[in-house]
Amino acid sequence: MSTDDLLAALDDDQRAVADHLTGPLCVLAGAGTGKTRAITYRIANGVRTGTYDPRTVLAVTFTARAAGEMRSRLRDLGVGGVQARTFHAAALRQLSYFWPTAVGGQLPRIAEHKASLVAEAAGRLGLGADRVAVRDLAGEVEWAKVSLVTADDYVARAARAGREAVAGHDHATVARLLSVYEDVKGERGVIDFEDVLLLLVGVLLERDDVAAEVRRQYRHFVVDEYQDVSPLQQRLLDLWLGGRRELCVVGDVSQTIYSFTGATPSYLTEFPRRYEGAAVVRLVRDYRSTPQVVDLANKVLARAGRHRNAAAVELVAQRPSSVPVRFETYDDDLAEARGVAERITALEREGVALSEIAVLYRTNGQSEALEQALADAGIGYLVRGGERFFSRREVREAIVLLRGAVRASAEQPMPAAVRDVLSSVGWAQDPPAARGAARERWESLSSLVGLADDLHAARGADMAGLVAELDDRMAAQHAPTVAGVTLASFHAAKGLEWDAVFLVGVSEGLLPISLAEGDDAVAEERRLLYVGVTRAREHLQISFARARTVGGRASRKRSRFLDGIWPEGTGAGGAGLSRRGAARARTESFLSDNPADAELFERLRGWRGNVARAISKPAYTVLHDTTLQAIATAKPKDLRQLGVLRGIGATKLEAYGPQVLAVVRGEDVDVEAWLAR
Repeated sequence: MSTDDLLAALDDDQRAVADHLTGPLCVLAGAGTGKTRAITYRIANGVRTGTYDPRTVLAVTFTARAAGEMRSRLRDLGVGGVQARTFHAAALRQLSYFWPTAVGGQLPRIAEHKASLVAEAAGRLGLGADRVAVRDLAGEVEWAKVSLVTADDYVARAARAGREAVAGHDHATVARLLSVYEDVKGERGVIDFEDVLLLLVGVLLERDDVAAEVRRQYRHFVVDEYQDVSPLQQRLLDLWLGGRRELCVVGDVSQTIYSFTGATPSYLTEFPRRYEGAAVVRLVRDYRSTPQVVDLANKVLARAGRHRNAAAVELVAQRPSSVPVRFETYDDDLAEARGVAERITALEREGVALSEIAVLYRTNGQSEALEQALADAGIGYLVRGGERFFSRREVREAIVLLRGAVRASAEQPMPAAVRDVLSSVGWAQDPPAARGAARERWESLSSLVGLADDLHAARGADMAGLVAELDDRMAAQHAPTVAGVTLASFHAAKGLEWDAVFLVGVSEGLLPISLAEGDDAVAEERRLLYVGVTRAREHLQISFARARTVGGRASRKRSRFLDGIWPEGTGAGGAGLSRRGAARARTESFLSDNPADAELFERLRGWRGNVARAISKPAYTVLHDTTLQAIATAKPKDLRQLGVLRGIGATKLEAYGPQVLAVVRGEDVDVEAWLAR
């Protein structure tokens, strides 16, 4: 791409980001608006124009996967040498380099988990903490450290921040635990993950020569997901900058869902005040989701009232209209899980790949019933947070073989060479008929084949390029797409997207969760729902169960976040309507919320009335209102597109399909003549 071609590939707002190469820049980017595209093109534009030396650019994000994705996109744009890392990875790299001279000796070992350290500290204080208490106390230790709160000032700062008692212990007890925790670490000769940032901050403050060397190396900074920055991370960023203004930050206040860990959106919202004259660009065009999904997402935020942040972005859908959002109520959790599995089966028949389907929930404990229902239905699934892709035996074996084939594969195209190599460990063109271990192994290997095809098409990569990409992805735990439905918590789903998303358990007590006390905590739960909604590209179903167990008390009510959104009379837990009244309410809601589709809906309803009179049957037996709404929204062009819509079976497709398509095309339909054929 030339520089002009590079910028021409962006919309006006994205181009404003990519063309603003110097000085402070704040990008308020809504979900699905192409923020990663905008900032990677900005870096590429800066390198192409000579404004940036790629080796002096540091792009910081919050997950290794996101950092790996950014590096991959930059390579696709022909830009190498840019450092794209998480805060911790960047800090650890610098700390490891400077530690021998700045402090002396080797950097202490990093403890993988805090649990044993916290448990020992609690034991010394006679607290007798169980596993759950240790987990909660470890979370409070992390909050204190990323919030720059020491043991000495914990009591006052925790009270000011409204921190609740942790595991039944008052603030003074937790303050003592913080002190003893540091003693335990020192005795074991280890540091924790927060110490990596804290120690680097200390080195940069105490050693001007080290700070100067870091600032010579890095001159241009990009920080993604800036709404999730903690005080500790901001302190480190300020030291990296050293008073300079070459900083681009990107974030979305509506996706602030980690406040409990010490993250705060205030750095994003106050950026224009901290950097006088900073440019602010809003990305509002949503290229990910259909108008139906975008409309729901906007409504969820709009009902936040005074808790809605002024920096929140209202999304504008760019995709064509499609199917309505589905709202379902089930008798119990088991029925909900089975209902979701049945709907997934139907979507797979319609052509939606299992790898493009996700089921999201508020707590990990909700996954058990879903796993069982999917297994019973013969549907493959992956639990996000389960076994890591690159830890699987077949993947490790495959990568070893691919490394060995780098030199021997020069005489044939890389994708063909990959297929030859992986065939020796069980890959075949067609998947095995049986599910289970054999199918999972094939799916893992098949994902490597797919990655090879993508890299060859995008970059012309050879085998060495594929192996380099796999090494980078392995370090970042950035797995290629694997077939199977994804099961994940709302938190774990952030930054991801699928064609079809099921949000389950959207009821009071789960979303917002019962532990959310106070307006701020409840507002964050609303944002969590917004994150879940905006993961869906086209198909979205929101559901809850009235009871937890089969035959249990049906006391649950749908989430307050859906008040005024959930179609009344569908088991919403409200006053309730008659079935006919509920249908009428849904139709009226459809007409008011979808004015662009209302005219076609009315024409379809008129046609249906003519058919009903001609065959002397009630109108709803021809096609239900919800089916007419789906047709008016999807505007099918042929029988295949019509046949996948809800309420259109084979019999009705044969009886009414051609007539419906004629109405959609705007033609007048002579029902009597048609029936006489």
